[in-house]
Amino acid sequence: MNRRPVRVTDEFYNDLDSYLGAERGPNGEPSAIDFLRLDLLPLIDIIAEGFDDLPEALPGHPEHRVLITSGRLIPFISIMGMLQSDGSVELIQLELDLDS
Repeated sequence: MNRRPVRVTDEFYNDLDSYLGAERGPNGEPSAIDFLRLDLLPLIDIIAEGFDDLPEALPGHPEHRVLITSGRLIPFISIMGMLQSDGSVELIQLELDLDS
């Protein structure tokens, strides 16, 4: 198994901040920190170990792959990763659906 290094970009964190706040919501909605601790870490493992098996995010561009899944806190998560020339993967885009 080829485990790739995975890095999270500023764009990914900006996307996260647009969906979740720094603190839990008044009705117990998860915070960005909750997502990072409980949902993102296991997904990074999936991407690191199986990037080449993920579907292409952009047809004809195998360097862009997408993981679409659910997490412990978030019912719908889409993470786009981009393969770098050194073999690592940068997480460049995040979409969350908090209501599914």
